[in-house]
Amino acid sequence: MTKNGFDKRRITVLMVILAIILLIYTASMYEVQVLSVSQDGGISSVSTTYTTDTANRGSILDRNGVVLVSSRAEYDVKLDRLTILGLDDPNGLIYEVVQAAISTGTEYTDTFPVTTSGPFEYKANMSDVQRNRLNSYFDYFNLDPNISASDLLVWMRDHYGIDYLTSINDARLIIGVRYELELRAVINTAEYVFADDVNMDFIALIRENKYPGVSVVTAWDREYHTEYASHILGYVGLMNAEEYETYKELDYPMNAIIGKDGVEKAFEEYLHGVNGVIATETDNDGNIVNSYMSTETQAGGNVFLSIDIFMQQTAEEALASTIAELNSTREVGQELANGGAVVVKEVDSGEILTCASYPDFDIATMMDNYDELIKDALNPMFNRATLGAYNPGSTFKMVTAFAGLTSGKVNQFSSVEDQGRYTKYDDYQPVCWVYPDAHGEVDMVRALEDSCNYYFYWLSDLIGANLINEAAVNFGFGQKTGIEIGESAGTVYSVDYKKNVLGESWYAADTLITAIGQRDMITPLQLANYVSSIANDGTLYKTTLFHKVMNEDYTETLVTKEPEVLKTVDGNHGYLEILREGMEAVVTQGTAKASLGDYPVKVAAKTGTVQSDGDDINNGVFVCYAPADDPEIAIAVVVENGGSGSGIISVAKAILDYYFANEHGTAAQPENTIS
Repeated sequence: MTKNGFDKRRITVLMVILAIILLIYTASMYEVQVLSVSQDGGISSVSTTYTTDTANRGSILDRNGVVLVSSRAEYDVKLDRLTILGLDDPNGLIYEVVQAAISTGTEYTDTFPVTTSGPFEYKANMSDVQRNRLNSYFDYFNLDPNISASDLLVWMRDHYGIDYLTSINDARLIIGVRYELELRAVINTAEYVFADDVNMDFIALIRENKYPGVSVVTAWDREYHTEYASHILGYVGLMNAEEYETYKELDYPMNAIIGKDGVEKAFEEYLHGVNGVIATETDNDGNIVNSYMSTETQAGGNVFLSIDIFMQQTAEEALASTIAELNSTREVGQELANGGAVVVKEVDSGEILTCASYPDFDIATMMDNYDELIKDALNPMFNRATLGAYNPGSTFKMVTAFAGLTSGKVNQFSSVEDQGRYTKYDDYQPVCWVYPDAHGEVDMVRALEDSCNYYFYWLSDLIGANLINEAAVNFGFGQKTGIEIGESAGTVYSVDYKKNVLGESWYAADTLITAIGQRDMITPLQLANYVSSIANDGTLYKTTLFHKVMNEDYTETLVTKEPEVLKTVDGNHGYLEILREGMEAVVTQGTAKASLGDYPVKVAAKTGTVQSDGDDINNGVFVCYAPADDPEIAIAVVVENGGSGSGIISVAKAILDYYFANEHGTAAQPENTIS
């Protein structure tokens, strides 16, 4: 015993015993977890493969909980390149898998652009993508790009070691898959989905035969539950190299499916979810000994849009029928109404209730019909509501009136006598739209009521172009509204713009024409926001298609947003009240009286006709808000070659009918509604 009371020899013996026990325990755990004893007494190692468990992308719903887009579970079969190429006979396995697909009627991915039977030739309908990939393959292996299809097959048969006892047609089947696997290394593209949305017969064969490197995984396919709102919803697809540079910072894998356009892209951060990882352990006989989630899957959130899909439907159908009716009255040789747009928004927020563009397309079949759609002269994939910029015509006159009031040079009672033709300038003498008649003595409210051009020629001459341009900017023109999908800023046709962009001088005629809305280029979305700001006493909101986000099972609201103010227009001077008075008079006494004068809800409005040269048909523009005495919604309608603003009021009236007949837009909901 030592002087401290401990025997060093005993301590040493004890530590040795503990070390031996630990060593035995470690070896036992290794044998249990890593090694297994085969039936013949040999030891086989366990290998682990990892496959992606794709997260369910969240659904897209309208503001009332109607499901617009959801994800449907499907089963895909994937081939793991490294595992298959590490087998003793990869070609034999590939042939078996291909035959299993053929026997069950399963279509599989083979983009090798050579015919599948002799005489072998390059496919005549080879796509640009196929051509680019084939060229990359040639470059990688230093092959002559002019090599014939038959010679290429001979080279590939030798390169991939395909037995010459295998028929040439069967060899072509194997080569098609080997080519797909090779492309994953040559151009570093996504993993090889051999077949998607496969049937249960094929799945049964795959699982029964336990092919190494072949896995059945759950995937999610987008399903569309509405034929409307195609310009809003957007679509998803495999990210490209440029997109990956952005999304890799968010830990997206290279083969991620992402939103490519519309709200699918705008709200990607809420919709996408987080993929999980499945670990599968197999012995060297191919037997699965364990399978577990090494990383848990997180489903995406469900995004509720601000739009009301039934109002959207009403707007799209009314726009289409109005355009068809207009065209039915056109004479031979006259231009037809080519397209149009409608935007409806809440007055006291930035939320968009409807955003419709005509002509439209079927988002569910867009990719199948893509070539036809982009070649269509009417450009149905172009969102006229947010990207189309148009002269606003007389709907701009509230801007000019506002500029006059802020100048201090006029008030609402300042008047001028409409003489039909404005004769101040010798070289440019525009007329009022009623010429050779005239409106007589008009003040500001009467000028808005009757849309008197002469009054606004006079007013613009009095205050100058700069004040008009400044007022246009204050109402949001020439600037994006903040909506989450693509939009145009439009153009404020100012002195600076004409000088610096067009390289031209400004003339008095420019001021006169600008004053009546024949120069600035404004989107229907901007028009709706502009009218909203008049209705709500001067608040210009950032527009949005966003309502809220809920979790996977709709038990929790994850994200909401408060209305965001861009600017305040009036500053409590009372000027907007005068504009509202004029817009109400348009309905009670003026250019919209015939259509809305006896409407059961009080409406304030302004019609607009964009004048064209020669025999061309004018564009029609119409804006309104309602109820006039307690505004809730604002509407903007534009129809290309629509003739006049009064001729397209029927579109807005259909929307008003829907809104006020359904307790402010809440209609009976269909089965695909989340309550």
